Amino acid sequence: MAANCVIEQHPIGFFIPVGQELIFVVSNRDAVANQTKVKFCAEVHIGTTIPVTANSDNLKGVFKTTPNNAGVGMFDLRNVIENYVKADNMAANGSSYKGTTTSDSERHPVHLIDKYSLNTNLGRYMVIQFYVEYLGATNNGVSDPNVVARQDGTTQNSEVYFLFNGYVKHTDSLYKSGNNFGFDTSKFLLSSITDEFLTNAPAEQYANVEDYGTMSFVTSSTSMNSIALNYYDSSFSVIGSDTVVRNSSNGAWDNPFAAVSENQILHLGCFPGNLRNWSSTFQNLVSLGTIQGGFITVQAYFGFSAISKAYMIYVNCPDTKNFESIRLCWLNQWGAWDYYTFTKKSIRSTSTQGSTYHQLGGSWNESLYRPDSFKGGKKSFRVNATERITMNTNFVSEDDNVMFEELINSPEVYLLKGYQTDAANAVLNNYVTPVRLTTSSFTKKTLANDKLIQYTFEIEKSKTLRTQSI
Repeated sequence: MAANCVIEQHPIGFFIPVGQELIFVVSNRDAVANQTKVKFCAEVHIGTTIPVTANSDNLKGVFKTTPNNAGVGMFDLRNVIENYVKADNMAANGSSYKGTTTSDSERHPVHLIDKYSLNTNLGRYMVIQFYVEYLGATNNGVSDPNVVARQDGTTQNSEVYFLFNGYVKHTDSLYKSGNNFGFDTSKFLLSSITDEFLTNAPAEQYANVEDYGTMSFVTSSTSMNSIALNYYDSSFSVIGSDTVVRNSSNGAWDNPFAAVSENQILHLGCFPGNLRNWSSTFQNLVSLGTIQGGFITVQAYFGFSAISKAYMIYVNCPDTKNFESIRLCWLNQWGAWDYYTFTKKSIRSTSTQGSTYHQLGGSWNESLYRPDSFKGGKKSFRVNATERITMNTNFVSEDDNVMFEELINSPEVYLLKGYQTDAANAVLNNYVTPVRLTTSSFTKKTLANDKLIQYTFEIEKSKTLRTQSI
């Protein structure tokens, strides 16, 4: 009887960012010692439900390696696994924008959601089946001494993991347990007032009254059943509140423990623009002008107990100098979205490139020749125009440095328009514009070195401006 493979080393934890070394070490001493043409094999199963190995449709690939000098098989599956999770750009079906439910035919950017949205691409479950193959192995009770086959009775399943589209920096601390190591994600598993949402941004952020944005959080291993929103004026007095219950009518799942990947991470629309979509309380505060200069607190709850830290969104007062506000959103380290509104001087510029040709003067394809003055000479056949924007932050704190560093390193950056009194079906091409950060370096500033901290960034719109061709 063949012996099962032994998993000698594996990543620690259930909730795992894919942007790290995902090392598995597998052994089978009997096979290595006694068989020829031995290979260790890993069947990677990734799906939206548990157990993912029950459905062959979830098999993403089989990967093989020969025993190393120590007689074990080593797998680093990062480059494979990271292809199966990505950013959530559109809201999930069942969420809403201005009361209109998101569906396949009525799609809305995730940044605009009224309350909750399930994740659609951010996370997946994974199980790996390890086994060995060798020359003359018995597969399904049949063996052939001349064929390399999978050996019955050597299969060993890994633990179930929940993968999400985050990454671990080389400077992030890893912890160790026995032979295993990994990044500690326990701070994201909401259970106490020190636990965090999926962001490295400061707990205190700033936004204009029309700004949209989301905060995202993990729901694994938690009974989080609501988000408390409290509204304060500039004198720190409570002037209103809302409770966003976690249920399907608000864009989430009724069962917090449902073993479905979409349910394990939720997006929450909690910035002023989102609240203006649905909260009559907040709408009234905007009309009265009492929320401007005040702030919003956002905190997760289980019953009457807070199970996350409190995040504060300060609502900017109207700018007296009439600078254009420019709001960016970008994919952060943990696969969620961070935001910042640039409220100081900004400069827009346009550069053009075009193909040219030489046109004959006059009319040569008419009944009579006419010396038309608009014809002739060097002409542009097609003009490609690129718009660039140079933006300046307000004076910021050192705590903002991490956020801006992630901005410059982010693979996805967008220009985000604010709240408009439009219909719910008027969102296509209207709110989210892809941009490329052309600022190529970031020097961290400190109060000790710089006294006042302010940054300048430049972006260019990813899509060239359309013009006519002649």
